[in-house]
Amino acid sequence: VTQPNLKIFFNAFKIPLGFSFNNISAICYLSEYVADHWIEDEFYGYQFLNGVNPNAITKCSELPKNFPVTEEMVKPFLEGSSLQSEMTKGNIFIYDQKKMEGLPVRDYEGKPLHVTPGLCLLYVNSKQNLVPIAIQLHQEPAEENPIFLPSDSETDWLLAKIFIKNADALNHQAVTHLMRTHFLAEVYIVAALRCLPEIHPIYKLLFPHFRYTLHINTGGRKSLFGPDGALHTSSLGYDGIIELMRRSLAQITYSSFFLPENITARGLDSIPNNYYRDDGLKLWNIISSFVKTMVEYYYPTDDDVRKDTELQEWISEIFTHGVLGNKESGFPTCFRTVEEVIRFITMFIFTVSGQHSAVNNPQYDYCSMMPNYSLLLRKPPPTSKGQSTKETILETLPNVGEAVGFATMAIVLTGNYADKVFLGNYPHERFDEPVPKKIIEEFQAKLANLTKEIEQRNSAAEPPYIYLDPSQMENSIAI
Repeated sequence: VTQPNLKIFFNAFKIPLGFSFNNISAICYLSEYVADHWIEDEFYGYQFLNGVNPNAITKCSELPKNFPVTEEMVKPFLEGSSLQSEMTKGNIFIYDQKKMEGLPVRDYEGKPLHVTPGLCLLYVNSKQNLVPIAIQLHQEPAEENPIFLPSDSETDWLLAKIFIKNADALNHQAVTHLMRTHFLAEVYIVAALRCLPEIHPIYKLLFPHFRYTLHINTGGRKSLFGPDGALHTSSLGYDGIIELMRRSLAQITYSSFFLPENITARGLDSIPNNYYRDDGLKLWNIISSFVKTMVEYYYPTDDDVRKDTELQEWISEIFTHGVLGNKESGFPTCFRTVEEVIRFITMFIFTVSGQHSAVNNPQYDYCSMMPNYSLLLRKPPPTSKGQSTKETILETLPNVGEAVGFATMAIVLTGNYADKVFLGNYPHERFDEPVPKKIIEEFQAKLANLTKEIEQRNSAAEPPYIYLDPSQMENSIAI
C-alpha cells in the first residue's frame, strides 16, 4: 500500500466542511490542510509543537531504560549521524505517556478497550522538522511489545502513530484542556467571587476574565465530561477520564503553568518551528508587563500585599480547593510580596486567554480528520509487525457514527458566537482612575502589535499558526 493510496483511502474519514455555527461560517482552510497532510511524519511531529496539545514532549538526553531503542534501529533515519550524537546536540525529543498505564477503560461490544501508555522518540532533522523515529506502545519492553520504526510497513507505522495519538488526544482533552484550563480557572473564579468585593482592585482587574466560564463549565460537566457526556464514548470512558485527571492533579506543579518555565523545563528553548512557544512567550511578556504595572499601582510595597486580608483569603482558598492543599505542587498558600501577586495574576490571565485558546481553538482544525486525533480506538494495539492492513486500521478507528459524534464535539468546542470579548477589552470600565485607564490602553496597543507580527509571519507560514493571535482569543474561557 503506497502512501498516496493511504491518503485517498482515509479521505472517507474527512468530515464535510462548510458548516455554519450560530450563523457564522467556519474557516475551513486549516482543517483541509490537516486532512491533506496528517499522514506525513513531518506533520505528525509538527503537531507536538503546534497542534492541540503542545505541552507533551521533552528533550531527551538519555533514553529511558524501558525504551531500548538501539543505534542500529534508528541509524537510517538520522541522516548519517548517531543517536548518541544527536542527543548530545539536543536534537532528540521524547513523548512518554507513563501515567496512562493501568487506567480503567470502558467496555465496547462486550470487551474492554485499550489505551496505550506509549513512548515515541522524535528527531529534529536537517530540514529543521521534528519527525518520529521510534514508537513503543507499552511501558515495559517485551517480544509482544515491539519498537515500531518508519522503515516498517506503512500500515504498521501508521497504526503505531495512531495509538500514540489516541493517548495524546485523551490526555489533551481531559488534562491539558479540561483540568488545566477550564476546571482550575473555575477555582480561581469561585474563590474570587467568595473572597474579593467588587470594589477590590484585583477583582476589577480580573473580572473580564471570569466571563461565561462558570456557565460553560456547569453545562460541560453534563454534556461533555459527565457519565453520559461526549467523552464517555472515548476509549477511557468516564471512570478512566476521572482517574487520569486524579493522577494528573496529584503530579501538578505551579511552575508548569508559567510558559517561560515550562518551555525551559522541557528543553524546548531552541527547537525550530515552535510557534506556540514563540507567540506564547511574546504574549506572556505583554501580559506580565501589564499586570506588573497595574498591581504595582495598587500595591506599592510588599507590606501592602501582606496586609490585604481579602487577597490572602483568595489565594488560600485556591490552594485549599484547587490543588487540595498539596504543598509539593509549589502553589502559593499566601502572598508575601508584590512579585508573587504579579506572577499569579499573569499566570491566571494567560491561562484563561492564551493557553485556553492554544489548546481549545485548534480542535476542529486538527480533530475533524478522525485518524489524526481519535478519542476512541476499537481494536487492541498490535503485538507484532507485518500483520496489519488498511482494513486493520479501519477496524481500529471509530465507525462513521462515532466519528461524526466526535467531530460534532469539536465543532461545538470551537464554534463562534456573536458577543465575543477579545483579550485586552474591558467593556464594563470598572476602573475610574486615569492611570489604570492609560495602562489598559498601552496593553491594547502591545497586543495589536503582536497581532501584526503574527499576521506577517503567517503570510509565509505553511500551515499558519493563528491560535495565539490576540485578535482571535477571548478574555475568558467562554466556550
